[in-house]
Amino acid sequence: MNEILKKSYVDLKKSLNSGEISAVALAQACIDRIKEVDGSVKAFLSLDENTILKAATESDERRKSGKVLSEFDGMPVAIKDNICIRGSVTSCASRILENYKSPFHATVVERLLEKGFVLFPRTNMDEFAMGSSTENSAFQVTKNPFDLERIPGGSSGGSAAAVAASMVPLALGSDTGGSIRQPASLCGIYGLKPTYGTVSRYGLVAYASSLDQIGPFSKDVQGCIDLFSVISGKDERDSTSVHRSAFSPSQVSSSDWKGIKVGVIRMTPEIQTDVAKAYEKTLDLLKAKGATLVELDFSKFGYAIPIYYIIATAECSSNLSRFDGIRFGARKDKTGKLEDLFVDSRTEGFGPEVKRRILLGTFSLSAGYYDAYYGTAQKARVLIRNEYETFFSKVDLILQPTSPTTAFRVGEKTKDPIQMYKADIWTTSVNLAGLPAISVPMGTDSAGLPIGLQITAPSFEEGKLFGFAQELSKLESLNIQLPESIG
Repeated sequence: MNEILKKSYVDLKKSLNSGEISAVALAQACIDRIKEVDGSVKAFLSLDENTILKAATESDERRKSGKVLSEFDGMPVAIKDNICIRGSVTSCASRILENYKSPFHATVVERLLEKGFVLFPRTNMDEFAMGSSTENSAFQVTKNPFDLERIPGGSSGGSAAAVAASMVPLALGSDTGGSIRQPASLCGIYGLKPTYGTVSRYGLVAYASSLDQIGPFSKDVQGCIDLFSVISGKDERDSTSVHRSAFSPSQVSSSDWKGIKVGVIRMTPEIQTDVAKAYEKTLDLLKAKGATLVELDFSKFGYAIPIYYIIATAECSSNLSRFDGIRFGARKDKTGKLEDLFVDSRTEGFGPEVKRRILLGTFSLSAGYYDAYYGTAQKARVLIRNEYETFFSKVDLILQPTSPTTAFRVGEKTKDPIQMYKADIWTTSVNLAGLPAISVPMGTDSAGLPIGLQITAPSFEEGKLFGFAQELSKLESLNIQLPESIG
């Protein structure tokens, strides 16, 4: 691996700004690394070297002429395949959008380009962001850089694997029920799901509109802070965007653990033993440094998975109705009959998991079942949100393992959707409540696979999250060495 890519994100940024390395050298190092290891990892669906190097060259020319756009000018960032880039294929890892080129930029892409970031599209994902393992892509299965026989998590597994394998220092993903935090956990990196509405969803292909949120991946906390500060802020084109200015790194609060109240959960049998041990060890470290641990009753959160999957599939059924072979999507017109066009286009275009969720959602929205399922789930969602409000009246932050297990083997859960859905047991409730949460490394299991810790804060308290995460990153026992050789 090129020595450049062994640097942390913070050191890479310093080297760029000091002139120690050029944007072209950094971009070329990333391209070379992708060519070296992505044949095994399969994090990227495409690699447009000419466009990438052209953008890097323009960044170097700006620095030479004193017209640098920002401190991030020339920094590579990978983009998940459901975030639109003008003139680039945005397929959502689906056959139905296999050749679709977006006519516009997503707001987050516009904001990255304004600061001079060099875009590395497109990272693999579960089709239309539906999955927890990145096995549901129509094109390839992404592997975990720590063990190529295991999954990287999902649905943003391509972005997480790209960062963990040091192909890029930063990446964007989307999180509907844990799709940033869970792969960040399983790949040993940092991943933030921001407060709902703080990052524009304009240009993000919708899965479940009331749950989806774009967020960053990074090797270190500062990368998440910087990316979030760039992509956050009000956007008039997104009706769910909140009226708040962009996050500033100056809002990161120093975390004095003495006296801080931390909400914790009781370990249960379904939690992998090594995950439970790592969690208890982390809590002991916090307690030794003066933190107060408050055990919270999460019994109501046992309903989070069914609530989430009723709401998410209902919204997916509505959102994906536009992909019909006429307005969007590959057209399969075999008989010349309108009904056959719809059926054939969607049957051939969508994969099994997407079809399953569309059917579930359509059923829960159908006449006679709407109130019993979707209506009841929305009422129960309020209870989840209220429960969090009660928790945060007692504690400053909530700490849980991000995932109950470390990365499982490829194919291990594909035949049992319920077991796959349970991988999101501690992440879905955060989306239902619209809260911010970050996954940070918490050591490894006996096989050397990463374990993640999820830190949840009240709405708009990303500064508190980042401050706490920075302090945790200073604890040597929790840090994870990312793999240099793959396979």
